[in-house]
Amino acid sequence: MSIESHVKPSESLKNVRYEIRGRLARRAHELERQGYEITSLNIGNPGLFGFRTPETMRLAMIENLSDSEGYCHQKGIFPAREAVVMQQQARGVTGVSAEEVFIGNGVSELIDMVLRALLNAGDEVLVPSPDYPLWTAGVNLNGGRAVHYPCRPENDFLPDTAQIESLVTRRTRAIVVINPNNPTGATYPRAVLTALARLAERHKLVVFSDEIYDQMVYDGAESIPLATIVQDTLCATLSGLSKIYRACGYRVGWAVFSGKLRGAGEYLSALELLSSLRLCSNVPAQWAVQTALGGYQSVRELVSPGGRLYESRRAIIEAVSRSRYLRLTPPTGAMYAFLGVDTTALPDFDDQQFALDLLEQKHVLVAPGVSFNVPYRTHFRVTTLPDPATLHRVLTRIEELLDTYAEGSRLRDSARVVDAQARFK
Repeated sequence: MSIESHVKPSESLKNVRYEIRGRLARRAHELERQGYEITSLNIGNPGLFGFRTPETMRLAMIENLSDSEGYCHQKGIFPAREAVVMQQQARGVTGVSAEEVFIGNGVSELIDMVLRALLNAGDEVLVPSPDYPLWTAGVNLNGGRAVHYPCRPENDFLPDTAQIESLVTRRTRAIVVINPNNPTGATYPRAVLTALARLAERHKLVVFSDEIYDQMVYDGAESIPLATIVQDTLCATLSGLSKIYRACGYRVGWAVFSGKLRGAGEYLSALELLSSLRLCSNVPAQWAVQTALGGYQSVRELVSPGGRLYESRRAIIEAVSRSRYLRLTPPTGAMYAFLGVDTTALPDFDDQQFALDLLEQKHVLVAPGVSFNVPYRTHFRVTTLPDPATLHRVLTRIEELLDTYAEGSRLRDSARVVDAQARFK
């Protein structure tokens, strides 16, 4: 008689979620295999929508392939790290050298590494809600506890520093700031960033500033590097080639440390140890960094009036203004819109059920708001990467589905009235 054995996953995954590529995405793949054409708006993947990496970056990789066959330094090749230093200096960040720059296989790998080098079991990290869920997952995977500070819709998704301060405990080690924000598209003004920096300095928190969308801003919004404000505590700025340079598949990101470096030597040595254990990051694509940061910044055309990203964003804003159900704080940065639903019109709205219905009935894949660690069920995220015509079709389908919800709600209300009248008689 055979005894069936079960291979159980690690307990460390108990509180780890990444719904953006979860159950809904798997169902979308099933539908595609059945022959349905799915419009996938759940992931900010520029290549999927026809955006190309600048040709100069591809040429830089090709020209240096012969120097890319061996391992490089664990922190990355020097030209790439030096290019990051020069960019930071041009933005007003001081006291940074190539020694404080770590190149990783995308920002995703670096998020795990900077948290792993810092956290002990039970340590707390302040993470925005909504957040990019890898930050919450990274904290949990490395034995920490993610404490979410709210960035509420009624406050244009900006954080309230006084409320954040009330969440600080003796176990709090760091604060995560995502600016421009994913998923909301909020761009934080200087006053908010200054308040966050002073809070971190008062409590000696490490600042992790996720600035992967740093040049992707609209209508005069300014993306201010937090490292230009943080002085009296350690600040790590994380960015990379994926979004601004439309090179997600290259898997090149960087973390650059500034601020109060004195006293951070052991931590940075631990981070170098982790960098050494994975040997090095992808070498060929690192040769594109210097060309990317030092060359023509084509993203500026994309985010200006008439540019692809600007016009797609405008299409969403205009469609929402005509909607009977949707609400939106217009995104001033990044490549997403975090759409809310008017619960006075649709009191029973549930973001996960809506996302499933939209996929099954209208063949559109979106990310429900709960994917981003929010306590409410009234929002969902779409990427602004498709062309305006595609987004117009998508928003039309969404409105049609919400119409059926509203009609169903009216029928249920009528039935309740009839039932109440029957009982009264």
